[in-house]
Amino acid sequence: MSTKNSYLVFSGTNTRYLAEKICQSLDCPLGQLVITKFSDGEFAVSYEESIRGRDVFLVQSTFPNSDNLMELLLMIDAAKRASARTINAVIPYFGWARQDRKDKPRVSIGAKLIADLLSVAGIDRLITMDLHADQIQGFFDVPVDHLYASGVILPYLQGLKLKEMVIASPDVGGSKRANTYAKYFGCPLVLCNKTRARANVVESMQIIGDVKNKNVVIIDDMVDTAGTITKAADIMKAAGALTVRACASHCVMSGPASERVQNSSLEEIVFTDSIPYTNRCAKVKQISVADMFAEAIRRVIHNESISNLYLV
Repeated sequence: MSTKNSYLVFSGTNTRYLAEKICQSLDCPLGQLVITKFSDGEFAVSYEESIRGRDVFLVQSTFPNSDNLMELLLMIDAAKRASARTINAVIPYFGWARQDRKDKPRVSIGAKLIADLLSVAGIDRLITMDLHADQIQGFFDVPVDHLYASGVILPYLQGLKLKEMVIASPDVGGSKRANTYAKYFGCPLVLCNKTRARANVVESMQIIGDVKNKNVVIIDDMVDTAGTITKAADIMKAAGALTVRACASHCVMSGPASERVQNSSLEEIVFTDSIPYTNRCAKVKQISVADMFAEAIRRVIHNESISNLYLV
């Protein structure tokens, strides 16, 4: 069996747009998979071609709603029962990752639960990108290839050729990620110190650092309701920043996010296409990570190192 015929790529319903681009980059057809929906909301998965002895790559981001996760679990189970040689979950956006620890009494650790579900279902490898917390890799007992959106975001920022650039983090928790970008560009780092009234609601925010007459780039891993990132942009603009733009890996953009971004001081906000974005906002731009994931899959197939895929 040739290398090209030894693997197959399949997709769940809502990540098909990305799987098709990955297959185009790999120069292979997207595998034939049927997901049958029942009137009560239940669904069933069946492969329409033989996968016996094949390495299968299942592309599905686990963003809400939970059907995306359930589809992936059923795809894994069906592949295991159809005698696939290896089952590789390709999850560009790993949902529930914000629940990575007990930060108060009597709470769930959602990221660990999802890791257990995927492991019990039968995955042999996880390929993902920009986990909300790096330590989630340790929740798995199988190899985890953790890619970084910086592979596509850094070249984009270089193309802007911004003068007097400053990298900013919207919160202290993201300082390590932002500091990596600042070191790469050799520019200053600015932090925002925020306190939350409750989930998704920012109570207060202060800037630590100088943004006057600077072109600020805010770096984050995901934008959900856009409350933090738009508040940070407005405060920085008021503090004398020339321009403020944002780059984030995952375009969650739920609830009032699009409206907030449109009405904010942000010049633009750049995401990858790990999650489909259906709302139209003139300030939102998406860069594809399909080639990066295709290259990771290609290297897994050929047992090659993926470490030099990382720019930083």
